[in-house]
Amino acid sequence: MKSYDIVIIGAGQAAIPLAIKLADKGWSVAIAERKHLGGSCVNFGCTPTKAVLASARVTHLARRAGEFGISVSSVRANFLEVLNRARAIVEASQKGIASELKAHGVEVLYGHARFAGREGGNSILRLEEQSLSAREVVVNTGTRTVLPPIEGLSTVAYLHAGNWLKYDQLPQHVIIAGAGPIALEMAQFYRRMGAEVTVVGSGHQVAANEDPEVAGALQGIMETEGIAFRLNSRVKAVTGDSMMVRVVADSAEKEQSITGSHLFLATGRRPNTNDLGLEAVGVRIGEKGAIQVDERLATGVPGIWIAGDARGGPMFTHTSWDDHLILESQLLGNGSRTTTGRIVPYAIFTDPELGRVGMTEKEARRLHGGQIKVASFAMKHSGKATEQGETQGFIKLIADIRDKRLLGAAFLTAEGAELVASCITLMNTGAPLTRIRDAIYIHPTLSEAMQSAVVALNL
Repeated sequence: MKSYDIVIIGAGQAAIPLAIKLADKGWSVAIAERKHLGGSCVNFGCTPTKAVLASARVTHLARRAGEFGISVSSVRANFLEVLNRARAIVEASQKGIASELKAHGVEVLYGHARFAGREGGNSILRLEEQSLSAREVVVNTGTRTVLPPIEGLSTVAYLHAGNWLKYDQLPQHVIIAGAGPIALEMAQFYRRMGAEVTVVGSGHQVAANEDPEVAGALQGIMETEGIAFRLNSRVKAVTGDSMMVRVVADSAEKEQSITGSHLFLATGRRPNTNDLGLEAVGVRIGEKGAIQVDERLATGVPGIWIAGDARGGPMFTHTSWDDHLILESQLLGNGSRTTTGRIVPYAIFTDPELGRVGMTEKEARRLHGGQIKVASFAMKHSGKATEQGETQGFIKLIADIRDKRLLGAAFLTAEGAELVASCITLMNTGAPLTRIRDAIYIHPTLSEAMQSAVVALNL
């Protein structure tokens, strides 16, 4: 049996920096990884999706060249080359991670690790034919696509967030089940590559967590590109063969049939916690697969910690990264850093992007009543946006009128995921919005629009 100070199960975005920091402090560290280093972000999520979305944006801009006084005779996306570019970036990231872990003395063990029990205060793990003992264990196993109860699903091939990069052929018509961030990003990617796209969402709007006008504006922008939406509809059944797929969607009004070439499931994510032997050490799994932890990311079992999507809550790479800082604080520091009160932003990387932090207007009105002010600034009034031909969308701010502090913000605009960063900083420091109102911004920039939105609040 090999013994370690710590074994981290899963090589995701919390595992890698934590392993390196602990190894640099002299800990014996092993990462147990079933497939590929980097987790979902590197292998099929953030890295490749943003790479192909960049290619899709270049294609889209080339088709708009005439707006900028440029003549382009024809534009055709080479779908396989677009995928190969993304694959190359993924491979480079994997190799970079492996090299960095090796340089810091972190041992990588490939295989499926499971808890086998406890002995002398340590956790005992089985990894294929090996037995491991560890004083501390971090579970960082990520998530997988939720497979909804769709009749006939097991009889057809389908795409999802974990396998889309493996398919070399551009779909003729992709039907996407789901209307959340993954669905919207992939819908725009496939459409700009040349596919027909139909999005089938069970809710009354896309991006269910957003205010209606934000979600409606985003949907409208995507509809102008030719993406079709069937909302208030749930995929009930599917049939098909190697040439086509037929989806039956059920809505309150009627049952409808949609025929396409491919089905893409973007119906949510579930933590990979069901085959870890957690019952052997007394760690309980919640109804939706998440493992209950406290604000320190600790389970009820000493020495067993949870990081990343397996802990439930916000499922983002950046929260996983912050989880490693919390665990670093618990294992190496004074334990002061916790999940308590952390502000978690996110983005939908459509074009334009949707950057979001804090409360929606609905949430703010529920919690603060009439003590809020809401203002929007349309990007068509931004000089830089006009000059760049990026006038779609708007910025929406929600403020507490008593202390002039920001409660929430939505940036549906070019570079929205970047522009929202000023709001993230503002909220984390507790500074009032007047700091932005009274500052001098560079002209012409997109960030000036943030200042204009603050001025519109009239605080």
